[in-house]
Amino acid sequence: MEKKSQCIALARSALIRSARKWRLRFLEQRVNGLYDEVRPGKPRTIDDKRLAQRIQKTLHTKPADGSMHWRVRTIAAETVISPTSVHRYFKLLGLQPHRSESFKLSTDQFFIEKLRDVVGLYLSSPENALVLCVDEKRRCQALERTQSILPMSFG
Repeated sequence: MEKKSQCIALARSALIRSARKWRLRFLEQRVNGLYDEVRPGKPRTIDDKRLAQRIQKTLHTKPADGSMHWRVRTIAAETVISPTSVHRYFKLLGLQPHRSESFKLSTDQFFIEKLRDVVGLYLSSPENALVLCVDEKRRCQALERTQSILPMSFG
């Protein structure tokens, strides 16, 4: 039993103690035992729907004060969420509107669903999975959108 726990811990880059706990929970509860248990602490106050609305606001609007992009404190004040929570969600989803020279807003109405799918692939990808990213724009159109200062060449 200890040898199997060591193999699981090595494969998952986890502690042997954790692998042992997973094996015991699986033996007792089968697959349901592998789901994460409820953790102590304050429960989440921001549900997925409210979070999706905040992300939509961040990606599809500009701040009322005339700024070029949202900052953690401005989105927190606007949405009545603590700056710490806003920062945590920005970091979790990889949103960095303050670091972009020209921030592009997605007009896709299913952006949040697609974002969840892509982030889910990266966080818990199936074994031997291959993730490809395809840009739908031709090279000239992409350059025209992102770098309008560059001159267009013939040919």
